[in-house]
Amino acid sequence: MKKSLSIIAGAMLSLGLVNVNAATFKVAMDADPVSLDPHEQLSGATLQMSHWVFDPLVRWTQDLTFEPRIAEKWERIDNLTMRFHLRKGVTFHSGNPMTAKDVKWTFERLKNSPDFKAIFDPFAELKVIDDYTIDLVTKEPFPLVLNNVTYLFPMDSVFYTGTDENGNDKSMVVKHGNSFASRKESGTGPFQVTYREQGVRVEFTRYNNYWDKKSPGNVDKMVLTPIKEDPTRVAALLSGDVDYIAPVPPNDLNRIEHNNGSKLITMSGTRIITFQLNQERRPEFKDPRVRLAINYAINQEGIADKIMKGFATPAAQMSPKGYLGYNAELKPRYDLKKAKELMKEAGYEKGFSITMMAPNNRYVNDDKIAQAVAAMLAKINIKVDLKTLPKAQYWPEFDERAADMMMIGWHSDTEDSNNFYEFLVACPNKDTGLGQYNSGNYCNPKVDALIKQSNTETDPNIRAQIMQSIERTLYEDGAFVPLHWQDLAWASKSNVNAGAVLNVMDFPYFGDLVVK
Repeated sequence: MKKSLSIIAGAMLSLGLVNVNAATFKVAMDADPVSLDPHEQLSGATLQMSHWVFDPLVRWTQDLTFEPRIAEKWERIDNLTMRFHLRKGVTFHSGNPMTAKDVKWTFERLKNSPDFKAIFDPFAELKVIDDYTIDLVTKEPFPLVLNNVTYLFPMDSVFYTGTDENGNDKSMVVKHGNSFASRKESGTGPFQVTYREQGVRVEFTRYNNYWDKKSPGNVDKMVLTPIKEDPTRVAALLSGDVDYIAPVPPNDLNRIEHNNGSKLITMSGTRIITFQLNQERRPEFKDPRVRLAINYAINQEGIADKIMKGFATPAAQMSPKGYLGYNAELKPRYDLKKAKELMKEAGYEKGFSITMMAPNNRYVNDDKIAQAVAAMLAKINIKVDLKTLPKAQYWPEFDERAADMMMIGWHSDTEDSNNFYEFLVACPNKDTGLGQYNSGNYCNPKVDALIKQSNTETDPNIRAQIMQSIERTLYEDGAFVPLHWQDLAWASKSNVNAGAVLNVMDFPYFGDLVVK
């Protein structure tokens, strides 16, 4: 019997049916994705999940160039049209073949997603040329076609068509709801979701028919456990209970770096952490002098030094250095005396009371940052009633604009400055999706006109001038409160080649991960 089993095992190995290097990969993050629907929420966790379960037409590389995924190659047909040639032989997790009709179906769904419609608004249509060729046509000349299609993850149109057990349309995009797409998935990615309990555990199993046979990845099972508390998450890595953690709290960088069994991976970050000032809830915030007073009262350098332990770059604008919109003339402006003068000038010397909300497991030290900001505002007689919430509970409150000041961090989805402006400061517009994450309800028609102009300008020098002008306007208007750009830190066991699959977008490509 043992001999027979040996013969069978040998035959399976010779046929490539057994991966002798297969590994189980245990991940601990501060939170898990709120949904399996890749179009429900434009957030880092959703996009991370999308790269594990789905696959985009094109994806970013570590050096911020593009590499083909579902699209094998592309070419420009005219100044409005980009043609994409799709990979043949790709199947969804359901077993259904992936063709151009699935890409078109996904495109139409994205155009109707509250969170993603602004990214796809520049496109007039998607034409199906044949089963494996599509044309993306823009309304006007558009410089960021490839940037934007990194967010087009083809969905299984057959799987998501029809009604579920409750009689609801399977294709519905429901924010924070119990939709079919939020619970079930059929993607083309390296992993299938085989078990999920929100806030407790998500299990991913390697998809046997995954199209990318050249991928070096040897992880056949991945287990994601959300651990909100920083010390517990770090302890799980150092004790060997998990193989990888993210994020690494600033207080533990040295500890992990000098631990023999683990390794630390860091990168300069481009995610801006901000507070928004809701002008519809608080009439005081309509006065630019009050908004500027708040900006002058907050010590970004102190927060970066004391709370972030130097693992952050103080910010005075949205665009990080290296982006076209970065304006080198704009500096953090902490000046308590000036803040008090502006409050007095605006007629609020005695101050007023506000509510503030922030997550407590989304950004590094988010709750501590909020507490520090509240203490700083007290010095100009603004009394803050602060409430912090886990990410899963925070985002519904954010969408409801449930507090006077709300924290929001943002990494540009297109690696371009205009994405910050479109989502965070454009006049809110439900039809176009502009201002989708502008909880301050800030609205400046001059800024909106410049955003629109930048979206059709293909000369990078002229685009830089336009976007740097936007940054100056927002700065002088006190449109929001910039805090810092959050640096990135991950840690893994020494046998995990995590550095090869990490990037500044914080979208780890775990499908390509090698565990020795």
